[in-house]
Amino acid sequence: MPPITITQLSDWVSGNGLHRDYISWDEIPSNAKLAAIASEDQLFPEHGGFDWEAIEKSIDASKTDPTKKAGAGTSTISQQTAKNVFLWQGEGFTKYIRKIPEIYFTKMIEWIWGKKRIMEVYLNVIEMGKGIYGIEAAAQSYYHVPAKKLTRAECAQIIACLPNPKIYTVQPMSRYVNWKSKWILRQMNNIADDKQIKELIQQ
Repeated sequence: MPPITITQLSDWVSGNGLHRDYISWDEIPSNAKLAAIASEDQLFPEHGGFDWEAIEKSIDASKTDPTKKAGAGTSTISQQTAKNVFLWQGEGFTKYIRKIPEIYFTKMIEWIWGKKRIMEVYLNVIEMGKGIYGIEAAAQSYYHVPAKKLTRAECAQIIACLPNPKIYTVQPMSRYVNWKSKWILRQMNNIADDKQIKELIQQ
């Protein structure tokens, strides 16, 4: 695991603190892995780092609706991991500067790490609240249990905050997290029997 990421360092410097506890693949509950796939990237076991079909649809939608940004909402778990480990956050001009190295690092981790390692790193470094990074820190902060003791619903609630964990809070639970976590639970049920997903999360 990286000793510290640019995002974590920025959060700490800005006064949000830094709470993180890296854990191994076997300590991460299968429900957290399933919830992440269900919410963020249902084609994660299949693609090579990018969901080209989703990107194409997003570009087409932006052509007919100027309010929609091309590529919005198409970031895969692999891309998010590459960005969080090697690069920086931010929108506007800095986002476009980041895109080329993001492509490079996404392909590199797909080739070198593989899906299991990408998911393990993702669930250890992703921001899950103000100054809270990774599923273990989130479990301890919100439910006062180790990650391996999280319930299915609690995993869905934590993952539900990922679009913007500083705004979409788990505790106290925001309206968005309440709604999104229920949607994630339904999606988890829908994809639970997918052979590739089942094989990945049970490795």
